[in-house]
Amino acid sequence: MTPILVGEGALEAASGDLADWLSGRTVFLLSTPRVLSLHGQRLEALRPAAARWVTLTVEEGEGAKRVAVAERLWSEMLAAGGKRDSRLLAFGGGSVGDLGGFAAGCFLRGIEVVQLPTTLLAQVDAAIGGKTAVDLPAGKNTVGLFHHPAQVVADTALLSTLPREELRSGLVEVMKMACLLDPPLFARLEAELPALLAGDPRALAPVVAAGAAAKARVVERDPREAGDRRLLNLGHTLGHAIEAAQEYGGLRHGEAVAYGILFALRLAASRGLDPAMGDRFRGLLARLDLPPLPAIPAAQLVALLARDKKAREGGLAWVLPRSLGEGRIASGIEEAEVEAELGRFLRDPWTAL
Repeated sequence: MTPILVGEGALEAASGDLADWLSGRTVFLLSTPRVLSLHGQRLEALRPAAARWVTLTVEEGEGAKRVAVAERLWSEMLAAGGKRDSRLLAFGGGSVGDLGGFAAGCFLRGIEVVQLPTTLLAQVDAAIGGKTAVDLPAGKNTVGLFHHPAQVVADTALLSTLPREELRSGLVEVMKMACLLDPPLFARLEAELPALLAGDPRALAPVVAAGAAAKARVVERDPREAGDRRLLNLGHTLGHAIEAAQEYGGLRHGEAVAYGILFALRLAASRGLDPAMGDRFRGLLARLDLPPLPAIPAAQLVALLARDKKAREGGLAWVLPRSLGEGRIASGIEEAEVEAELGRFLRDPWTAL
């Protein structure tokens, strides 16, 4: 099981272990210019442990997760003298973590990586579990591998610089996990949402810890997403299609997933969903004040769904909630039903059936 350290000051607390892990190695620090300008000084104490310290930078957001960017990183790592026992630090949000894990997992058949997530979404979800990938134009996360990090260090002090929109995006992932895995956390989100959206560190720290713990428990049982870990894809099936339809330049990931959850609630309404639970989840999402869902043709989304990486030979499976703390994988939902429901949903995503 990957060690996970969460909390304010986690980077400083982990510095001794990280220095030992980096000792005498060529170290590749993957980050973005913005993250380095805000938080790069927090890693300076680690530099003396490395034999060589090579900084690799990429753009912010999903645009970094391209095959061409990964190829550039591999070339730079090789030119800098990277070896099988070199190390990579992925220091940034979910996109940096996905790309860094993928680049590390493929370089010289795999070098070790430590995830140092700097966003709420990455700290509670993306950095945990070893899922790494880059995108193709036709679909998100379509080329990747499982490459579990040697350690995850989630310092909640880094969240103080996040804009409200990024906090909102990350909170959707916490809501997803709380709905399926941790009902008391769901109630906490309902009670403390204003403080969480405001970035209150006293409110955020225990929520990050609880969300990360819930994700870690599932990953430990199902490290390669062959069983109940698939439930954590709630909202992601349609969410990824919405992102792809906007060429990853519209809604943030968590915002698109929020609309994906709303659609899953509609599909679940006739398949055993507790109506009270559905109302609670819709009500919590409504309090996020999400940006409007862009106008996207239902047929375009259906075509993108067919390319979803979670699809099996037997078709696409949907994660559907049933009650608080319970969900299921539903297969065999006909494309005609999905397209018809999508048409109604796109006209009014907030209405329950």
